[in-house]
Amino acid sequence: MNTEKTTLKFGLYSSLSLTLLTIITWGVAMTAIPPAGPYCPGDCMSYPYSDILSYYPRDYYWMYLAIFQLFAYLLFIISNHFIAPIEKKLFSFISVAFALISAIVLLIAYFVQFSVVPMSMMKGETEGIALLTQYNGHGIFIAMEDLGYITMSISFLFLSFIFSLKNRLERTIRLILISAFLLMVLSFVFYTIKFGIDRSYRFEVATITINWLTTITIGILVSIFIKNRLKTIK
Repeated sequence: MNTEKTTLKFGLYSSLSLTLLTIITWGVAMTAIPPAGPYCPGDCMSYPYSDILSYYPRDYYWMYLAIFQLFAYLLFIISNHFIAPIEKKLFSFISVAFALISAIVLLIAYFVQFSVVPMSMMKGETEGIALLTQYNGHGIFIAMEDLGYITMSISFLFLSFIFSLKNRLERTIRLILISAFLLMVLSFVFYTIKFGIDRSYRFEVATITINWLTTITIGILVSIFIKNRLKTIK
């Protein structure tokens, strides 16, 4: 089996894995209805968030899945770097760089959240937990998610430039990737203008939705693109 075919097959599997893991992660995340903040449906927590254990482990399951989804995202971006034409590898390499920033920030946020917060509460070590917990709309967790998904959108922007405008499929992939970045910027501007720095987790929800819809869609479309490339290789 030649190198190009091996690379394309790896890209195909990473694309499909990204789509599948994002769908599963999103489905589980939808069960974690926020018990605090602007989207809380009722009986809401407030500072110092002393009822955190009432929502453990239900509100933490999706983070375990999100870690595997982030691994798939990294493999997807890296495989596209190797698939990209030589003259466009600058863009794909920049995409890899921002993907690494995104993954590192989000992996730390999720791992700390389910490894530190619940256990600290169980042991009565509550000092500083209000700043760490996911339920604090202006806490460290939400800030890290904001940064992680902003850089994910930037990685999609640069990834878009490896796809040409010569055929409909590649034009569609490019348009979706650029649109994801623009929607992220617009949502950030909108929530910042409306709420200032007190955005809470409104922007976080918006940018997660934008990026996860993008990963699902692009995972499918890039897998089709790769399958078409594989047909041309003997």
